[in-house]
This record gives sequence, C-alpha cells and structure tokens, in this order.
Amino acid sequence: MRRTTPVAIAAAALLLAACGPQNGGDKGGGSGKVSPSASAPSSDGRCVTHAELTAADNGRTVCLVKGGELRLTLDGTRARPWKPVQASGTALKAINSGFVIQPGDATAAYRAVASGTTKLTSSRPLCAEPTAPGQVSCQGIQEWTVTVKVP
Repeated sequence: MRRTTPVAIAAAALLLAACGPQNGGDKGGGSGKVSPSASAPSSDGRCVTHAELTAADNGRTVCLVKGGELRLTLDGTRARPWKPVQASGTALKAINSGFVIQPGDATAAYRAVASGTTKLTSSRPLCAEPTAPGQVSCQGIQEWTVTVKVP
C-alpha cells in the first residue's frame, strides 16, 4: 500500500482550490466564510462575521457584525490599475491585508470596530493608456463602491 505524504495532500488541496470560481461568484459552503453574493444583509436582518469582496461586488451593501472581518481584492492590470481602497466612516479599522501579488491589484482588509456605516471606494481607468502615437485613448473611469453597515 502506498503512503500519501503531507506535501502530496497539500498540493492536491491547492489544485482543487485553483479550480474553484475565478470571478468571486462562489456561493459559499460549510467553511464559515461568506462569499460576496451572500455577504449582503439577508431578509431576516442577519449580519456576517466574514466577507470577501471582489470587483463584482460593486454597489453592494454588506452587514458585518462587530469584530467581523472584511477582505477585498480588486484584480487590475498594469495598464488599468485600481487605486488604493479608501474608507470613509468610523465603523471599520484597517488591518493587514497581506501582499499584492499582481501589479494593478488593490487589496484591503478591515475589522468592524464600531456601530455605523463605512463606504469603501476605489477606481481605475476604463481604458489602458496609449503606448504609441496615434492610438486611441479614453478618459473614462470605472468606479467601485461598497457600503458596510455594522449594527
């Protein structure tokens, strides 16, 4: 009988994780984490303890319990980078979000520390800047906003 090593098990777990949804549309499972689509307040008024957001969550309102954590990753490119996420309000406190792996991405993490509402915002160019004379460019901006409520 062949013995499975911890390295092989870890590699298999990473491989399976990489096969999951790539657009932030995960509906959540039994892990205790709440996906972006399930992070919004439910019809019965419950709030979540953990939320992970992406660019697809633009315009959402998230209800986060006091002490809960919110993490977000906006996938950008070198040509169309996201600006650093700004937070206006006192309900959230910034915490270490980890490393930005790709140029153009914006990441942030927050802990809910007080009752209230905080608005998270970022933006990026709609079009890449022209790299050669005669190329077309645009001045459009893609906005990203999420409202976080802490009861």
